[in-house]
Amino acid sequence: MFGFRCKSSAPTLLSTLLLLLTPQGGAWAASVLMISVDGMKPEYALQADDRHLKVPFLRGMIADGTYASGVVGVWPTVTYPSHTTLVTGVAPAEHGIYNNPEFDPNRYFADSWFWYAEQIRAPTLWQAAHRAGLSTASVGWPVTVGASDVDFLIPEYWRISRPTAELNPSDRFLIAALSRPAGMLDKMGSALGPYLAGNDTSLDADEIKTRYAIAIIEDHHPRFMTVHLSSLDSVEHETGPFSPEANQTMEAIDGMLSRLAAAARRQEPAAVVVVVSDHGFVGLTHRVNLAIPFIAAGLLAVAVDPVTGAATVKSWAAEPWPAGGMAAIMLRDPSNVEILAQVRDLLDKLKSDPNNGIDAVLDAQRLAQRGGFPGASFLIVMKSGFYLGSALHGDVVTPLAGHGGHGFSPDDASMRASFFIDGQGIAAHRDLKLIDMRQIAPTLAGLLDVPLPGAKAAPLAVRQ
Repeated sequence: MFGFRCKSSAPTLLSTLLLLLTPQGGAWAASVLMISVDGMKPEYALQADDRHLKVPFLRGMIADGTYASGVVGVWPTVTYPSHTTLVTGVAPAEHGIYNNPEFDPNRYFADSWFWYAEQIRAPTLWQAAHRAGLSTASVGWPVTVGASDVDFLIPEYWRISRPTAELNPSDRFLIAALSRPAGMLDKMGSALGPYLAGNDTSLDADEIKTRYAIAIIEDHHPRFMTVHLSSLDSVEHETGPFSPEANQTMEAIDGMLSRLAAAARRQEPAAVVVVVSDHGFVGLTHRVNLAIPFIAAGLLAVAVDPVTGAATVKSWAAEPWPAGGMAAIMLRDPSNVEILAQVRDLLDKLKSDPNNGIDAVLDAQRLAQRGGFPGASFLIVMKSGFYLGSALHGDVVTPLAGHGGHGFSPDDASMRASFFIDGQGIAAHRDLKLIDMRQIAPTLAGLLDVPLPGAKAAPLAVRQ
């Protein structure tokens, strides 16, 4: 009924011995594979029948494992901060990955993201496992470039962020140079075909990631591994959550999850498989280009090329840092009380107009309580469906029907992420109800029997 079953009804001799050798509350004998399906709302699995979705692997995890009805995420509910919380157990203000792109008020950095592991300021699960003598691996996980504690690493990185046919074929050498150990990607490519070049978020790209991850599992048997699949998020951005295109993509990804789990359990029958996501999704109605009112107020100065029409920033006193459904408001000099007051007045005025779609304006003190955007003077939280844009000229509010987005308040139920876990010793058909994303990393650290300093959230009750 559920397709691939996560647990055998007759445990192998090896898995039985492993369980017998595992003391109660002590060392965990199995490996852990954590797969993130970017943008996967829990309803894709928990309401599969109602939505006519064929996801036998995820249905099997519900029957045989433990799951959450929803995961409350972090501020902001976007990919890079969320994925870093998944491996550290702390909020963005603590781990240092505040948004997807770095703050670039003058548009100098060509859409540079938080790619580098050295930017993480909190201990990670890879570090904890590696220092305990466990082998580690990762394919396509955000913020892993240069992660020296990942033994077998293919990081997520690109030079051109937009989907385009203009990618330099030589960029394949770049991702190979960033992978480790040296030469691994070239050797794998001869058998598996070339790895991704650029920011490829297609379903075919997820298939490539899956093939490479399976090969690493089979060849190197990592005890802790992370894999990031991106195509569902990409399709949802284009067509919205639960669109026919998104549902078809989710069904294809379910097959990839089944293959990854099967590969892990061929190497280690007692392997624990965890399927997570970074955020939920909601349909969009409007785009709000918040920088334009800042320009009109003289807080931001731009120059427009008379030929191309492209706008560039010449100077700034205060500027929005968009993150989907919210934006941090950054001041060049946060101690300037006159600019601070001017910005506060501007934000109050913008919020008073319902056409702008602003739900709340948080000051720095209230923002600090939520663990996001340290250094920001304010945070704009948008109403559901109103998405932040980055245009520097034109209309402030434009229609955006037919698309999907995230980055809204994690208190919004539509932003809830997913958590499913199954394997030897994991409780069957246990619903944890609503959980905090910060609980996931300490839970996995406990299963691996490794310390994770800094993670203070209570581990989840996933064991039998």
